[in-house]
Amino acid sequence: MEIFLLVLAVIVIIYLTTRLSLHPFLALFLVSIAYALAVGMPLEAIILAINDGFGGTLGKIGLIIVLGIIIGAFLEHSGGARTLAERVLKWIGSKRVPLAMGILGYIVSIPVFADSGFMLLDPLGKSLSRKARISLAGAAIALGLGLMVSHTLVPPTPGPIAAAGILNADLGMVILFGLPVSLLALFSSVLFASRYASRTQLDPGTLPETTANAEATVKAPGFAKATLPIVVPILLIVLKSAFIRPGDSDLSGIMTLIDFLGEPVIALLIGVFFSLLLPSKLKKDMLSSSGWVGKAIRDSASILLITGAGGIFGTVLQRSGIAETLGTALVEFNLGIFLPFILAAALKTAQGSSTVALITAASILLPMMPALGLESEVEKALAVVALGAGSSVISHANDSFFWVVTQMSGMDVKTGYRLFGLGTLVLGSTAALGVFICSLLFA
Repeated sequence: MEIFLLVLAVIVIIYLTTRLSLHPFLALFLVSIAYALAVGMPLEAIILAINDGFGGTLGKIGLIIVLGIIIGAFLEHSGGARTLAERVLKWIGSKRVPLAMGILGYIVSIPVFADSGFMLLDPLGKSLSRKARISLAGAAIALGLGLMVSHTLVPPTPGPIAAAGILNADLGMVILFGLPVSLLALFSSVLFASRYASRTQLDPGTLPETTANAEATVKAPGFAKATLPIVVPILLIVLKSAFIRPGDSDLSGIMTLIDFLGEPVIALLIGVFFSLLLPSKLKKDMLSSSGWVGKAIRDSASILLITGAGGIFGTVLQRSGIAETLGTALVEFNLGIFLPFILAAALKTAQGSSTVALITAASILLPMMPALGLESEVEKALAVVALGAGSSVISHANDSFFWVVTQMSGMDVKTGYRLFGLGTLVLGSTAALGVFICSLLFA
């Protein structure tokens, strides 16, 4: 009965968010309460689970999400993201358009939302395709898949951070595994775009880049300055993970400093300070409630609420007693590290949002981790990366990013399914293979 109620709860979440267009926060929150009542949890325990789940989850990762979005806002509005794009093009060469756009998407989507990243770089992809006299399809699909790779697999993007917080995984270790897996997925994505998608004729248009874009490029920060808000936080987090072990209390002066600076909240805060160097002239309006910072905080509200509601759902499941029952049942299928991938893929395909799929799947997986044998720090980190791989499969009409890619590049729906939908399947499957290889070598 508990397993049946869990399956029913997931189906209801999918139905509410897709068919009835209910906000995922409300869907997760209401279903959490309904599930708790259905399994017979005491009323006092339900209230406690709600408070602990929401507050505990956001207490770990809420500030990280907000700071990451602020960094992304400064990169986007200052022209820093475009600076990164132009330098990568210089290194790779304008002739290799799908490869260039895939790498650009991969880099830009680490701090910037995939939707914003595509809108930011799509004019560049069209310009390069026109100059090379090739179909836009290869560049557009490579860009979309490159953005999707880091959006689902590489912290400090919100989804992987939220999943790591819910599963209590070490964020530095998630980055260490997420980077090679994501690079493997990026390779397969670029190969798919250049060898398959580029065969479909898609007109890049004849309009030149606007004067506004040209002016933005002139005023944009230099490459070294634009990389600091991204690279420095990642290096600090990885440095802490490499040198500081959980539970270490007797630390020397330098190790204490590494421990402090490598804490994700502090590392991202340092990234925010570096992002303040990006505008040609920092104005107080940028930091106001109506400026760049204010908009970034407003943009983070929805993700924070969904993340907190996912924490409620996970806490309710954990305290309902289903962990042992469901974990034992799933262990019999011997799915191992593939279970997180399958769970996230099912949720992604059904309701569209990669972030919601990551958060919801992590919440469901949390109480089953001990029974599945995913208890070590390495196994927790690999589970987060496996969730990220699953959350990219499959993008179609219920995914807002699907419409951004198809509408901005002029694809019809049928072509979008054949190119971008199939491309996300290639991306996610390759990432899942990478996670499996890592599990054989390190777990």
